[in-house]
Order: sequence, then C-alpha cells, then structure tokens
Amino acid sequence: MSDIEQLKQQVEEQGVVVRDLKAAKAEKAQLDEQVALLLALKKKLQIASGNGDEVDGPKKKSGGAGKALVLKEPKGTKDYTPKEMAVRTEIFRTITSVFEKHGAVTIDTPVFELKEILVGKYGEDSKLIYDLKDQGGEECSLRYDLTVPFARYVAQNGISNIKRYHLAKVYRRDQPAITKGRMREFYQCDYDIAGVYDAMIPDAECVRVAVNVLSELDVGKFVVKLNHRKILDAIFEVSGVPADKIRAISSAVDKLDKAPWAEVRREMTQEKGLDAAVADRIGEYVQISGSGEEVLARLQALPELMASAKAQEGVKDMGLFFRYAKIYGILDYISFDMSLARGLDYYTGIIYEAVLVEENVRSPTTEAQPPALVAKKSDKKGKKDEEDESQVRVGSIAAGGRYDELVGMFSSAMHTKGKKTDVPCVGISFGVERIFSIVKARKSEAEIKANRTQVYVISLGDTVEDSLLEDRMRIAAELWDAGIAAEFAYKIKPRKQAQFDTCDSAIIPWAVIIGKDELSQGMVKIKNMAQKVEEEKGGVTVSRSDMIAELKQRLQIN
Repeated sequence: MSDIEQLKQQVEEQGVVVRDLKAAKAEKAQLDEQVALLLALKKKLQIASGNGDEVDGPKKKSGGAGKALVLKEPKGTKDYTPKEMAVRTEIFRTITSVFEKHGAVTIDTPVFELKEILVGKYGEDSKLIYDLKDQGGEECSLRYDLTVPFARYVAQNGISNIKRYHLAKVYRRDQPAITKGRMREFYQCDYDIAGVYDAMIPDAECVRVAVNVLSELDVGKFVVKLNHRKILDAIFEVSGVPADKIRAISSAVDKLDKAPWAEVRREMTQEKGLDAAVADRIGEYVQISGSGEEVLARLQALPELMASAKAQEGVKDMGLFFRYAKIYGILDYISFDMSLARGLDYYTGIIYEAVLVEENVRSPTTEAQPPALVAKKSDKKGKKDEEDESQVRVGSIAAGGRYDELVGMFSSAMHTKGKKTDVPCVGISFGVERIFSIVKARKSEAEIKANRTQVYVISLGDTVEDSLLEDRMRIAAELWDAGIAAEFAYKIKPRKQAQFDTCDSAIIPWAVIIGKDELSQGMVKIKNMAQKVEEEKGGVTVSRSDMIAELKQRLQIN
C-alpha cells in the first residue's frame, strides 16, 4: 500500500470516529480533539497527493496538467460484467415472481429524499446517510433504504392499504467490502404489507415470502431469526435500563451475531454508561434462543418479565405467529432468538433476520447461540475486509419487521390540525448484493450465459458470393418476428469456424445453417449446438417454410 493510500485509509477511519462521536453527542473537548486530528490528516493527504484530494470531502477537478486520470469506480461501488448481470437479472426475476405470486404491486420513488424525511429513523446508523449539496433551497439525502420512502409515499397519497414490492438502489456511507456484499451503492428488494389487519396474519406471510425467495434462489442452508420489540423493550425495562438509553443498548445487543457477549457488555457499560449489574441482567435474557414453543415456554416461566404488559403483548403475538407459521410449513426455518434487536428506530413489533448457516464453525458468541445457528461472520474490526475477500462470507441476507408508527410520523404533516393517522406496516427486505455473492460463487464462468440468444444463423460459403449475408439477414428478421432471439455474424464473409466458435462461447443452443445449394432447394439445416446428438451431427434438414415451426417446437415456444 502506497503512502497516499495509507493516508486516505487513515482519513476515512478518523472520519468514522468523528461521525460516531457526533452521533453519540460526545463532549465538545473530545470532539474538537478528534476533528483537529482529522483535519491534520487531510492536510497531510493534500500535500502528499499534490492536488488537494480529500477523502469524502471537496475534490478538485481531476485530469489537469501533470495529473493522470485514474479509471476506477468510486469506492463501495462496482461495475458488473454481462455474465454477472445475467446472474443478477435471474435473481431479480426469481424474487419478483415470488412477490407477484403473493399479489404485490410495484411502485417507484426518487433516489433521493428531503433530508428531514430520513433523519431520526435509523438510530446510530443515521451517520451513514449520504447528504447532498443544497440545490435550490432543498436539503436532500440519498435514500438509506426503501422502507422510509415507502412510508412517506403511503402518508403523502392517503393510502390505507397496499401490498407492494420495490426493487431499487439505496446508498450508505459505510466501510465497503465488495465481495462480501457490503457496499455504498446497492440494491434492495422490499416486500411490504400496509393496512389494518388481524394480528400476525401479514407478519407470518412476510416470513413465508422470505423462506420462499431464499429457497428458490438456492442460497444454501439458512435460518430466520425472530424476536419482538415489545418483548425486547420489556427485557430492558425490567433489567433497569433508563428509557433514554434503550435504543442505544438495543443497538449494542444487535451486535451479538458478530461479537462475543463480553465485547457487547463492554460497549454497554464503558461506552454507553450502563450499570454493570443491569448489563448482566440483560445478558441472562438475550442468551435465550431456540424453537418457538421452547422459547415461549421459557419466557412465560419468568414472572418478573411477564409482569410487564409489553412482554405479555409480545408473547401473545408470537404465540399467534408460530401457529400461523406451522400452517405455512416454515417452522423448521425459524429460531426465536432474544439477541436479535434490529437497531432501526422505527420497528414496533415482530422483527426477523435471515442468515446463512455455517456448519461446524464455533462462533465467539457460542454462549448465546447454538453452533448450528451461527451466521457467517465478517471481520469485526474492518481490518481491511479486502484482505480476505477471496472467501465469500456474508451476514444477514434478508431482514425486516413490523413498523406501525412510521406512516403516522409523516401523516401528521399532511393535516393542518396535526391529526396523526397511523397505517400499520410490516415488511421484509432482501440484500441483493449479498445474495449475488453467494449465487455467483457457486457458478463457473463457463456455465453462465450472458445473452438470451436462442439461434445463430450460419452460412458456409467460401467466397463473397456464397456468404449469403442478405439471406442471413432475412432469416434473422423472420426469427425476430416470430419471437425468437437470434443473431448472425456482422461480416460479409465470416469465417466458418468463427461462427461455430461464437455459438460455443456465447452458449447459443441452436443454429440455422444455410448454403447456396440448400437455399436454392428451399431447405435449411437446424443444428443442436448445446448437445452433440450423434444422429443429428451435421444438423437436420427441414424445408425453409417449416423452419419457424421446427425451431419453436425445439425451443418449446408456443
């Protein structure tokens, strides 16, 4: 790593420190000290680079005299090759087909929102929101997820019920690790149900959707961890967590899937000022996990917890949920896990997270989780994730929950008298980049077909007169008109072997082969290029007039 790259890394890391201190409302003296360090590092970088470049700050125009243009994607983003896009497109098709099977409609919202729409919705992760420069008097930010824009859309349009899905890019100013699927620009695929319905019916369907999607994508063995915010809040209350610290402590608990209890406890006590005895009481609760029936029985046997009205409501909800989950046949995919917290501020009820199961791996949180339910981990220290990116390891691949008050936060702004109209919502979001990392790693380059071409038109003439360019064009046009994806060589006299090689390299399954003699007799040959069928080694001769019908039959096109 060059000196400039090291300085850029140091500036980024120090920037994270400063943003964290601001989010935690640290003492002014401590914040000023860290800001001064950040400015000093930026100055060193400016001097070293010779052109005033700063990390995530103002940039001078590149490409000036004495400065070579660096061709690369911005950090945390990625170009996708045709073969990679073929894999991604198939993932989108699979996810969309499940959403539509459940009756969902789709919408679209702007890629950026008014900053005030997004502020205060994401807890400690609010520091990851990308703010945009003020243009025309509106302060805007790139959307952090698809949930808050959806809630704004529902409130703004006075919608009382909708089942919607949305596939779109979102943006987070995070430390990226490309092959692990952690990026700054990435796709989310959301499925949400908004409206007043009887308890836990939509919630159970959302988890059923998650199981269906992940099963059809064949991501491998996974588990859907569940918890309930009312139960979790009751745990914090009976443990003695001050009301103003509940969300901060909840965020710490949510790290138990990638950090040992000792580290989480240290964060609670040393960084967030929680009494050690209170932290220990929390630890007794959050290490409970297992099947729904087992965990419900253990919770109901805790009189101190069950004295809480919130806990009673949460346990009642979860009892209903597991009843419906049994009907949907998804109980075997579920773990009721008290360590799941979901740090976002807008969740009010059931929360869930789908994680891959990594067999035979002991986690640092084995005290809190059974080994069979340990999710794949990422490097906690961020030490540079790029160092071990050759191993595709991902964490959460889908997550969501109930958020009954988010629409109401926006709807009150729509009424002059400040009337608040809540539209309860529940949803699930799939992390496409992480799913893509898994699916792509299981495929070899040779088996990925980047195009959708079904037929290649080949001419076998040896001279310009025999190249039959116009006949190839006519046949291609006829195939297109019939709804068959087709191509041909863009040369007047293409080499014979090059045409066959194109079929192999582009994985084109069928060829229409023409020659001057065959055409004069009103015939063509149809050859299977994907399977070497001995009896059809040179292709099957059919009449020109029957060509379309023959190909449709072989391609199974109606």
